Amino acid sequence: MLTSYLHAALSKARYEILPDDGTYYGEIPEFTGVFSSDETLEGCRQQLAEVLEEWILLRIHEHLPLPVVDGIELRISKVA
Repeated sequence: MLTSYLHAALSKARYEILPDDGTYYGEIPEFTGVFSSDETLEGCRQQLAEVLEEWILLRIHEHLPLPVVDGIELRISKVA
């Protein structure tokens, strides 16, 4: 389920070439603060995936909700 969630989230990514220096910028709009930049599109994609993973782990650690993506909802249950 986590892999499906990551793929679904990454499919929402938007990329652009920054006019100032020609680097690539990527973000996932539904995931506030998840963005990356790199000299290549592939590097930008890889970094964005890493940032997304870290963002998810932080939100889980802080017990914050995660967005539902394409009907996929990650729920973390507290163990008693």
